[in-house]
Amino acid sequence: MRQYLFIGFIFLFTSAVFAQEAKNEINFNIEENNKKPDVQPYKFSVTYRLNVGYLQEWQHSLDTSFPEQHLYGPQLGVTFDFNLPYYFSIQTGLFYQISYGQNSQHWKNINTSDYSEQSIKHRVLSHNLAIPVRATIYIKLWKKLSLMFYTGPQLVIGIAQTDYMKTNLNDETKAWLKSKDVHTEKYDRFSSHELIRPNIQYGIGLGLQWDKYSVYGGYDFGLNNLVKQNTEIHQHMWNWTWHVSFAYAF
Repeated sequence: MRQYLFIGFIFLFTSAVFAQEAKNEINFNIEENNKKPDVQPYKFSVTYRLNVGYLQEWQHSLDTSFPEQHLYGPQLGVTFDFNLPYYFSIQTGLFYQISYGQNSQHWKNINTSDYSEQSIKHRVLSHNLAIPVRATIYIKLWKKLSLMFYTGPQLVIGIAQTDYMKTNLNDETKAWLKSKDVHTEKYDRFSSHELIRPNIQYGIGLGLQWDKYSVYGGYDFGLNNLVKQNTEIHQHMWNWTWHVSFAYAF
């Protein structure tokens, strides 16, 4: 009889021990599941990027008071992204832009009604510095792939904009154009005070970022009239720029 009681006591004791261990394991798993993941604290950082791209400038007017023209060329620059919480950043930097374009103007002969024989072919080479200030947001799509949107102003400072002219004018028309302060020989549009150097733009754009590599494009709308010295009354000209760029982050 005592043997049976001893065996029963051992059985009850063992069952209680295993039950307690199982309970502790369940409680431990519940605590692990309810434990909040660690949130990485925000740390200020700056990302440096090398940018290479292609741009197209559109020098346009609301009327025919100033010849419209498209300029094409590369741009190269360095940007600095000040990284903020919630996938935001503020970007600034410096770009060097060089572009080239050409167009033709036909002038009426002052003695006849013949337009075809009177023309000036403009071949313009432009050099600019651009300083953007962009607000950017990143939306994670998959692993290291993110969609990026940006918006913000940009200041473009004209260094030189040389017009290499090729004229087909008779002497009378050429003299008449010079009397109207219309250039008929090679000149710089900035140093001749025809155009002002600061071009204030506002841009929007989007792109994709994979790890350290980015491809993006956008449009910058010129906000101020660039004509400084009018050859006609109320001349206006704005410079709008479309671009696509590739960037690598260091």
